Amino acid sequence: MPTTDAGAQDATLALTRALMERESVTPEDAGCQQLMRERLEALGFQCTPLRFEDTDNLWAEWGHAGPLLVFAGHTDVVPPGPPEAWQSPPFEPTERDGQLYGRGAADMKSSLAAMIVACERFLAQDRAQDRTIEGRIGFLITSDEEGPAKNGTVRVMEWLRERGIAISYCVVGEPSSVDALGDMIKNGRRGSLNGRIRVVGRQGHVAYPQLAHNPIHAVLPALAELTARRWDEGNEFFPPTSLQVSNINSGTGATNVIPGELELLLNFRFSTEQTANGLRRAVEECLATHGLKVAIDWNLSGEPFLTPAGRLVDEARDAIRAITGLETELSTSGGTSDGRFIAPSGAEVVELGPVNASIHRVNENVRVADLDRLALIYERIMKGLLVPA
Repeated sequence: MPTTDAGAQDATLALTRALMERESVTPEDAGCQQLMRERLEALGFQCTPLRFEDTDNLWAEWGHAGPLLVFAGHTDVVPPGPPEAWQSPPFEPTERDGQLYGRGAADMKSSLAAMIVACERFLAQDRAQDRTIEGRIGFLITSDEEGPAKNGTVRVMEWLRERGIAISYCVVGEPSSVDALGDMIKNGRRGSLNGRIRVVGRQGHVAYPQLAHNPIHAVLPALAELTARRWDEGNEFFPPTSLQVSNINSGTGATNVIPGELELLLNFRFSTEQTANGLRRAVEECLATHGLKVAIDWNLSGEPFLTPAGRLVDEARDAIRAITGLETELSTSGGTSDGRFIAPSGAEVVELGPVNASIHRVNENVRVADLDRLALIYERIMKGLLVPA
């Protein structure tokens, strides 16, 4: 197993800390991309800042021909919540017992720092060894991944498509590991479909139910049918499709008034066994069968995607094995990521980052020892994909 260079580890840690000090609560970037841009331009990258409405994005590219390997990630973080709930200030990165604490430590400023340092070392070795690189390196960085995700990666992908720039391989730095760095990578994600359903009834006095129509009573049989339904069995890559009702709201707050309408929110996390249109149709048919008068707003957050075993997955597995000694597990579990906007272009996509146990929590943290090991993994992936054997 390769040893970690102390100087390189310090470089990865220092850049992680510098990014974490910037209060980049979504959609704010707070100067993170400018810091990354300066490092990349020093390596010869052509950098293009792209601002779409309230969102800062950065596209950077090195090289002129061959397959394009892109590192993708986000500089925005979720709000830290009450500062007093943290053991140390959330935007003052603090080391304790081998861990680095602060908002963005795991999700995902450590990954961004590791990507930059990996490129610096990779290109420095290229110059020192006069070796041939067959391909290009890119960075796709946004500041709205933790928010609506409307003006970030999805818009940059449109911008790239208009210019005929096609991504061959993409490593997204989302925190994918479970117990140890590299024990899991995400080679796909489930689709996410949201529905806001308004069920119309007739308001009235509870003493005269014959003159009213209670939407709560009316919707319950349909909900029981939908939530009991086995949508599919999943497949070798995906768990079964899941439906969850996340909110129900109805009534005036008074005990003697039958409500006139009900609003509920539901979400499907679905596999490649389903389509968004098929799920919509099934829900609408069920509600119609039960005679409900409804209005539905659907929002598709992302289609499911999958990168099967192939060049990128193999190189990622080999890199993890070489640096950590672990045999990584492929998974499509968890929520959505910006990989859902990149994979439809035809790119091979994997998510590979630090341990995710503390993300979005108070006292978010990452193992200091993992920072440079992650940079070494990224560097080895670059070698495997871009340097002829």
